Amino acid sequence: MRKLGKLFLLGLFTVVLSCSKSSNDDTPPEEPPVAVDKRANLLATGDSANDILSNNNFDRLLIEIGFVTGFRPTNEALNNLAAFLRQHTFKQEIEYMFTELDSPNEDDLTLQEIANLEEDNRTAYNNGNTLAVYIYFADAPSEGDEEEEGLVTLGAVYRNTSMIIHESTIRNLAARSPVITNADVEEATLNHEFGHLFGLVNLGTEAINDHESQSENNDGELVGDNHCNVEGCLMRAELQFNASGKSAALTARSTYEDGVKAGCVLSGKTVLSLLQSNTARGAAPPGLDAECILDIQGNGAR
Repeated sequence: MRKLGKLFLLGLFTVVLSCSKSSNDDTPPEEPPVAVDKRANLLATGDSANDILSNNNFDRLLIEIGFVTGFRPTNEALNNLAAFLRQHTFKQEIEYMFTELDSPNEDDLTLQEIANLEEDNRTAYNNGNTLAVYIYFADAPSEGDEEEEGLVTLGAVYRNTSMIIHESTIRNLAARSPVITNADVEEATLNHEFGHLFGLVNLGTEAINDHESQSENNDGELVGDNHCNVEGCLMRAELQFNASGKSAALTARSTYEDGVKAGCVLSGKTVLSLLQSNTARGAAPPGLDAECILDIQGNGAR
């Protein structure tokens, strides 16, 4: 009888243990990952100007640097970019995150190829009170560069929070001058392109006074080119011109590829000339002139 009792207790213990184990394994299924809403970062150049300049909707800026291995930008240029942003915007909390990428192994890159690389590699998008910007540092030049003529593209903006910097081209350009460094050219290019994300000139931020320069388009007409006509202004840098003398960038801006268009294509020849001129005078790198500052202050800048 005593033996039967022991067997009964042993059986009961086994049942309780098995139930206990079973209940521990009965975990709820994992929730599916929440899809990232990218729509706010896929708008036209200048559409987020007020959000970048003011703290009305976002008080934190996250800049994702996607760079091909061996083509990471200099810390000096990135530090100076952060200072430029703090000077002109209300964003004081600025953070960089870095994503090292394999080379796409292309001889040159079209704007659509650049946008495709962003789609594949970008991880930072607007979230809560954080506005995200993506900058891709490429190991390949822009399609259509004419290096022998000095007509090379240093960078371009093509969406409201998207930018391409042709780092290999920047290094080749800086190597031509004994007084200009990689950091000098990177800084001028980054600041200029961020000026367009600020909405300059007439690219989302309305001009208080007329100071937009004009270029001849492929129809022979003089039209505004979204750059400043004030001598020495950071936003004065000319567009890239093709062999016919017409503005290649103006053509690109009117040509959409799945919604992608260049807000600016920055010419290396002009930037090098501007930097060398400032260095010869002992002047600081080019900054925004009074008219551009007035414009962005009208759209929420500091």
